[in-house]
Order: sequence, then C-alpha cells, then structure tokens
Amino acid sequence: MRYDRQAVIDLDAIRANVRHFLEIAAPARVMAVVKADGYGHGAVEVARAALEAGASWLGTAHISEALKLRSAGFDAPVLAWLHTPDSDFDAAINANVDLGISGWELEYVAAAAKRQERPARVQLKIDTGLGRNGCPPAQWEPLVSRAVEFQEEGLLRVVGVFSHLAVADEPHRPETDEQIDRFREAVAVAENAGLDLEVRHLANTPGTLTRPDSHFDLVRVGLGLYGLSPFEGQVPEDLKLKPAMTLRARVANCKLVPEHQGVSYGLRYHTEEATTLVLVPMGYGDGIPRSANGAQVAIGGKRYDVVGRVAMDQFVVDLRTSEAEDLVGAEVILFGPGEDAPGAEDWAAAAGTINYEIVTRVSPRVPRVYIGQDLETGAAAGMEPSVDFTGNYDGANHNFGNYDGGASAAAGGGNGAGDRE
Repeated sequence: MRYDRQAVIDLDAIRANVRHFLEIAAPARVMAVVKADGYGHGAVEVARAALEAGASWLGTAHISEALKLRSAGFDAPVLAWLHTPDSDFDAAINANVDLGISGWELEYVAAAAKRQERPARVQLKIDTGLGRNGCPPAQWEPLVSRAVEFQEEGLLRVVGVFSHLAVADEPHRPETDEQIDRFREAVAVAENAGLDLEVRHLANTPGTLTRPDSHFDLVRVGLGLYGLSPFEGQVPEDLKLKPAMTLRARVANCKLVPEHQGVSYGLRYHTEEATTLVLVPMGYGDGIPRSANGAQVAIGGKRYDVVGRVAMDQFVVDLRTSEAEDLVGAEVILFGPGEDAPGAEDWAAAAGTINYEIVTRVSPRVPRVYIGQDLETGAAAGMEPSVDFTGNYDGANHNFGNYDGGASAAAGGGNGAGDRE
C-alpha cells in the first residue's frame, strides 16, 4: 500500500464502542456525537457505522454539520445546538434538524418556521452549572412559557430538554450531583407547563460511564465513540474501549549525524553522541502539536523520542544509535491502539492538552482511510464507499492486511476539542 501519511479509521472499533455504550446506558438510547467532522475521524463514515451498531441519534454543534449528514442520506434524528443569528434556521427546519435553544434563538427559529410554513423541532437547553450555553435558571420559566406559546401557534414542537455536565471526567466532584438535581428541576418545570418531551439528556461520555443517574432517556457519546478515555490515568482498555484512529506516516529521510548535532528550528536539541536521525513528513500543518515536547512514535514495534521543534511539514526522531539500518520508507506510528504504539493520550500529555484535541486537530491534508467498512450497507444507503478494503486489520499489531483502493480525505478537520461529550 502506497502512502506518505494517513489516518486509518477502524469502523469496526466505532461499532464495538457504540455497542458497549448501549449496554452501559440501557434502557437509555445513544446519540453519536459527530461534530468537528467526527472528531477528525470523518462524520459521514462514523455516523453510518454508529447507526449500524444501534445508535439512534446523531449530534452536531453546528447546523452546517447536520445538513452535511442530511445531504449524505441520513434520516435519523439529528440535533444541532450551537448557533448565531446568521445560522441557517430555515434550512435546518426544512431538513428536519432538531435545534438546541438556549434563549434568544427561540424567536429566530419561530420566525424561520413561519417563513417555511413548517413547525420546527426544538430542544430547550438549561444551564445547570457549566456556565456556557444554556438558559440561566432564573430565565428558564419564561423561556418555557414562550416555547409553549409558539407550540400552541403551531410554529414549533418542543421535543426535548437537555444540559451539559462540567466535571463528569472528575467523578469525585460534587458539582455533578448538583447539576443532576438542577436538571431534574428544569425538566419538571417543562413538563408541568404541558410539554410532552420525547427526550431528556444530560450525560456525556464520562457521565455515561460513571453516573447511571445522569442517563435519563438518551446519552450523548462523543469521545468514547472514538475509543478514547475521558479520565486522567485511565487508558481506553481500562474502559473496554477500542481506539478507532491510527495516525501513521512513512520515513522520509534517515541519516547518521555526529555528536552535538543541532536539530530543527532554534537548535534547541543537540545529539549527545553520534546517532541516527529519522525524518517524519508530518508537522503542525497536519495537526501535529508544535508544543509536543517529549512525544514518542513507534517504528518497528519500538518507541523513539521526537526531538527538536515540530515544523509545519515534518519532525525529527532520534533513534539513539549509530548502527541503525536505512529506514527510508519504514512505517512510523504516531498513535493508535495496541501496547507497542503511543496513544492519543500520550501525545496529549506531551503537548499539555487533552486527547480530544489530538485526534480532532488532524488536518484535512492527512488522507483518511476506512477499514471495517460495510460496503454493501454503504451502497444500499445510496452512498459510494470511500475505500475498497479487502484485507483484515489487526489493530493491536497495526497489521493492515491487503488493501485495494484509494484513500478519502475527510473534510473540516477542526482545531480544538469543543464540548467534552
């Protein structure tokens, strides 16, 4: 298989993670959160795999992301929750996209519904303590009352109430108890006002894993969908999750250098003795953190240190031996499943960030290749498969089997983790 660099996405891992969360959350249903192009994994491909595995809802931040799913042929319920006055509410209503409402949006959505002569589906969001989006508790009753008025006018239907946990990734903290109590109170207000709710949802990935009392009717699974752990000190395997992304490249150069050789911009690193340096053709232009000091990669099943500054297109690895073979063209695993390779959490620790960001920031310049793809299902859904993969994948050993087909570049890589779903 020919490639310079690529992100290999294991859709069987996505399916396995969905099934795991279905078992944990039952009888609550699962919303697969595929915002930010599926955390860098590819929203359309991940959404298809998640629905195949039993997820019943899809979640996005922006209306544009939800419309992309509709354009791809998905008719499952989709919620988009982050808007501005310029958001295309008309298009969302016509595409049957549920709209999260925190306050001001309600008037805009009602006006759009009137223009489209079609009722909008809305879900009211209460701020239970995160302090970002969501209606402040003091304004909750007026918002509910106004929503009831619009519903009685036939301009919309309130189908849900939701909120977002702030510290569920720190299970010992009491704020989660407080948020759950406030959420119950907000739901009671809505139901006492006569709203017949389809869904009530609060739990994100860490809440789903540790707080059954936060599950309600639906859980929103983001990070866990991609097989990553939301907890410091716990790796995916501890949670029975399977990381879906393997980020890899080929060695672009391999050379022997003398003692005290400076490496990369600023010459902040100098070799301690004669050694072999390997050049990897990925950099911050591909989403590799420039700040990832002390990161490691795997070559031939062994881990080696990234040294010197990460540049836009490349970084350097010190093999710490002067007797290495010529490794030009050898596979370099930046992160992925299995004991031999670093995990996204390792790169996050090196960069002083979180694993959400490490996978989400992998840029569109890095082609995505999909394995474990149900080609017949993709064709039946009216969507051409992006990859023809005919081999087997052994994630633990990074064995990609026999590959026949081309890679598909995922769009809209994004540069941050956003909400911790």
